[in-house]
Amino acid sequence: MKTTAKTVLLGLIALIFSGSMATAGNTFDSPPTAPQDVEKFGEDSLTCLRNLSLYREFYKQWKASNYTSPAVKDAIGPWRWVYKNCPQASQNAYLDGLNMMEHFMKNAKTEEAKLRYVDTMMMIYDQRIKYFGREGYVLGRKGSDLMKYAPQEYEKAYHIFKKSIDLRGNKSESFVLVYYFRSILSMVGDNKLDKAVIIDTYDQLSNIIDHNIKESQNDPNSLSAWENVKGNIELSFEPYATCDDLIGIYQKKFDETPDDIETLKKITSMLDKKSCTDNELFFNASIKLNELEPSPNSSYLIAKMLIKKEKFDEAIPHLEEALKVDDDNTKADVFILLSSVYRHNRSYTKARSYAYNALDLRPDEGNAYLLIGDMYASSAADCGDNDLTKKVAYWAAVDKYRQAKNIDPDVTDIANNRIAIYSAQFPSKETIFFYDLNEGDEYTVGCWINERTTVRAVK
Repeated sequence: MKTTAKTVLLGLIALIFSGSMATAGNTFDSPPTAPQDVEKFGEDSLTCLRNLSLYREFYKQWKASNYTSPAVKDAIGPWRWVYKNCPQASQNAYLDGLNMMEHFMKNAKTEEAKLRYVDTMMMIYDQRIKYFGREGYVLGRKGSDLMKYAPQEYEKAYHIFKKSIDLRGNKSESFVLVYYFRSILSMVGDNKLDKAVIIDTYDQLSNIIDHNIKESQNDPNSLSAWENVKGNIELSFEPYATCDDLIGIYQKKFDETPDDIETLKKITSMLDKKSCTDNELFFNASIKLNELEPSPNSSYLIAKMLIKKEKFDEAIPHLEEALKVDDDNTKADVFILLSSVYRHNRSYTKARSYAYNALDLRPDEGNAYLLIGDMYASSAADCGDNDLTKKVAYWAAVDKYRQAKNIDPDVTDIANNRIAIYSAQFPSKETIFFYDLNEGDEYTVGCWINERTTVRAVK
């Protein structure tokens, strides 16, 4: 105990003579009196410094023991004095206080005692905001601890989280979003919020998550954390994500405020995100949004709806307008749709050009090569005039299917299926020999395809 007392005394002396803790010349007989010192250390600055050093020393012992030492009990008294009498002395005092209260809470014998410690933690958070600011950040931490240790207080947590996220936006911490969404699900479950809030909040949080995933591409740990959060919230949202649910909620909003641009954006964005575009609500909301606020995005949504209605020619001008979108990923999607539409219209040269445009923006887009392969296969009979030339386009088609699965694992099954189908259409060995060719020779497919490939025989 003598060693501890001596260490505490040395710590006190260091604090007294530290330039950051007291002005030059101040001693025990001459405590700090400058206005900034009084503000930081309180009226009794000497006692503040003494208690600050005492609690820190005991806290260090507790921490060094991996939080098992009884020194935490000695730390709490002087810490409490600092908290009450010189709350601006140290921001670390709030972090340390939370750690100690969490320790006592976890070791509490009764639920009542546990909740008292949780209440104290909430007060510590509030006082930290009062004296050290960073309200949005601290509220996120406060709400998370409340949901973690007193989940029955989800309504209080909900309001805390809402304010935090309103203040922090894209800078919100990932775990805060998870707890916020859980608090909303609890509120809706107890009929304290309308079900529509789940959908609106999902949309809000998805935007924050997507922003952070994009910003974290060069930080594997951060990227992993945000992707885990995305999966967590997607899973929680799934029961509320049916098209019938979304349409039922948003149809009412559309009927009430058909000219509200923000509502129209929410409706079209959410229905598109959840692939609920095959309905009149999506179409009507997209048309209305484009009337009130013409944009490449709304043109894109209208085009997708027209394609679903098989109104391909009507979709083309909307797709062309959608190419003005800033986001390259969305632009790649537009190029794929344009390629699909022109392929349907048998304008193969133009369709192929758009498919390659998509690949320029998204080099791993296997669907682009699938489209080109399909066009080559569809042209085979039209691009030849004998038993050989009516089949050579299948070589080029299979080449494209192989390229598709090599760059995009998502299309492997489709590509393999088409490779099997069209490999069976290759010319026979006899036909190849008859036209003075050998397997493995280079060959240029004519017609509009005009592409080099390799001679192969059906097996």
